[in-house]
Amino acid sequence: MIAALRQPVLPLISSGCARRFPRSSLVILLLSCIICSVGSAPAQTQGVNRQKYRIHIKKTDEPIEIDGLLQETVWSTAEKAENFPLVTPIDTGFARAQTEVMLTYDDSNLYVGIICYDPTPGRRPVESLRRDFSFGKNDNFIVFIDTYNDLTNGFAFGVSAAGAQWEGSQANGGFVNLNWDIKWNSAVQNYENRWVAEFAIPFRSMRYNEGATEWGINFSRLDLKTNEKSSWAPMPRNIQSANLGYAGTLIWDEPLGKAGLRYSIIPYVSAKMNQDNEAGTSSSSSATGGMDAKIILSTSLNLDLTVNPDYSQVDVDTQQTNLDRFELFFPEKRRFFLENSDLFANLGEQNVRPFFSRRIGLDRRVDAGARLSGNLTDNWRIGMMNMQVASDNGDPAANFSVGVLQRKVFSRSNFSLFMVNKDLTCVEDSFEGSQYNRVLGFEYNLLSADNHWTGKAFFHKSFFQDSSGGDTSAAAANLTYATRSVSISLDQTRVGDDYKAEVGYIRRRGYYQINPDFRYRFLPNSRLLISHGPSVSFDMFRDTDFNLTDRQFRLGYSLEWQSKDSLSFDVRDTFVKLQRPFDPTNTGGVKLEAGTEHEYRDAGATFQTDTRKLVNYQVETRYGSYYNGTRWNVNGLLYWRVQPISNLALASSFDRIQLPEPYNSANLFLIGPKLDLTFTDSLFLTSYVQYNNQIDNLNLNIRLQWRFAPVSDLFIVYSDNSYPEDFQNKNRGLVMKVSYWFN
Repeated sequence: MIAALRQPVLPLISSGCARRFPRSSLVILLLSCIICSVGSAPAQTQGVNRQKYRIHIKKTDEPIEIDGLLQETVWSTAEKAENFPLVTPIDTGFARAQTEVMLTYDDSNLYVGIICYDPTPGRRPVESLRRDFSFGKNDNFIVFIDTYNDLTNGFAFGVSAAGAQWEGSQANGGFVNLNWDIKWNSAVQNYENRWVAEFAIPFRSMRYNEGATEWGINFSRLDLKTNEKSSWAPMPRNIQSANLGYAGTLIWDEPLGKAGLRYSIIPYVSAKMNQDNEAGTSSSSSATGGMDAKIILSTSLNLDLTVNPDYSQVDVDTQQTNLDRFELFFPEKRRFFLENSDLFANLGEQNVRPFFSRRIGLDRRVDAGARLSGNLTDNWRIGMMNMQVASDNGDPAANFSVGVLQRKVFSRSNFSLFMVNKDLTCVEDSFEGSQYNRVLGFEYNLLSADNHWTGKAFFHKSFFQDSSGGDTSAAAANLTYATRSVSISLDQTRVGDDYKAEVGYIRRRGYYQINPDFRYRFLPNSRLLISHGPSVSFDMFRDTDFNLTDRQFRLGYSLEWQSKDSLSFDVRDTFVKLQRPFDPTNTGGVKLEAGTEHEYRDAGATFQTDTRKLVNYQVETRYGSYYNGTRWNVNGLLYWRVQPISNLALASSFDRIQLPEPYNSANLFLIGPKLDLTFTDSLFLTSYVQYNNQIDNLNLNIRLQWRFAPVSDLFIVYSDNSYPEDFQNKNRGLVMKVSYWFN
């Protein structure tokens, strides 16, 4: 089998050092994860609240108009979810701002009716009318649905009091990916003492198991004027509201039937104009078109297709001052890669990702792609993706594939087998280098019913030409125990010198890392403080000969007030033995030599004001020694909103680095004002300016979006890069794109 992995794999779409590591500790952590899973298995089969919090839903033949008025007869006869207990600022007692929820359905849609009572006079806080609003800055209501009834995966749908929609896919117990968009309908009506919402969520927009008679469900309400977060099925205040392990039960009056084959087609056309003054090329223009298709094979399995996709409308990345020795990470935002993305994106851990979808198609055109994902049975999930990328500027065309098979165990934990593959296609005889790269792996994910125990263990092996000589594997294990007051975790990672994942994000290679972390929160019965407490962590790296290369000890303390202001401060002691030459300013100056050792100490503090206020801010500062010099850093975020039509955010960063001669000293500025105008809930304008003197660049991005139909948009995007000193243009581009969703 190993030999076969070193041979080329046909694309679906054409165009010795490891023994020094202490593996025994990784094995101990893996066994601990499994023991914790087995120990919690009986509780996991039902979840924390599944038996006590239950609501029945009955089918209706009555036509329902989504207007937020709840005038249909079915709303007065449907069973109610009510008497919401508090989650924050304390998780005892009931909310003053109470909520009532009713549900019904027909052959096409799940309907939700919501009444949010408002006991506090005054205007309801709203950030803007933009879709996928910031949770903590808007009065809102959200329904979390465990459609697979596995306490782990599902969907979330919500609205703000102003009527802006919020939806996402849920994975890993309840973390919500807001980049997922789908067709659904809602309406909101506002009154003096309440606001009322109504949802129609098409069954075709969700994935679920055929024949199911129960779903997990919970309802969350945030009322900023009373400073209350509440939920129907109760949960501790240290648990996020989206956590499906604490959901109640939705009981259907009859089993859910087959969906049959259904599909949606999303074609697009776009026109582009570009000018690259740096390259000395004249202005050019082009027009193109393509399409996405979504084919629903069953209630729980779907096939996504894309032909000549275009990503020009995706939000520009937020720039960062780069003082790192390693590659920076930027998240995926492209819609095609997002549904069931947890199957692919959650492989590995934060800095050892065998698959990172941004490696595909950001530098070269994607010709076509296909993705099959969803549930095969109640216990088995599958994810398969194949993408073909065109050749460009001498780089050969490439085919990317990833396949994941996941099995649920102990009701909420799971293990996965995966393979990631990159094959160069149409390679010329003169090409030098590896023509393929693949990674195989096994992963185990632990998630207990009450979320006290979480963890992960994995082993990966990479294969490429001439890969037989070194250590091409990676392994890790981590385990966390968390309650309201205490969080204790231990992470360990080992990455071989020759571990190679070209379709992944591998921050560094050839190391063993251990990272214990402890946090404690005091929860006083106080009118001033919500919580406060210390934290301590230790992060250590050793090379393949087990020599110390990096070490950081951190001691901190944090406080959160009832006013929603928060303060944290910490001190750090850092040691670095450079493995390669490095300029601490990353400005092209003289580099510190490889092998030199540096120990430095610094202190920092962060203060965040109440985000409910129309003007709020966050400021962070840090000062201390830095390699062979000193560094002073100040970061600031200022928010000002004129609700609900505009939201101005000003992000800024300043680093003053002073090093002895002949090394560079530098004053690094990064300023990024961003203006969001939401004229209506379907017409948005975003203007983003980013000045970064570290890369000598001034970036302007203006993005107009008109959502003229559900998930159907007109985009006009202008982007410009210039030299900040004289505003001489480097390059600019203008894009107009129209897409439409056909069911």
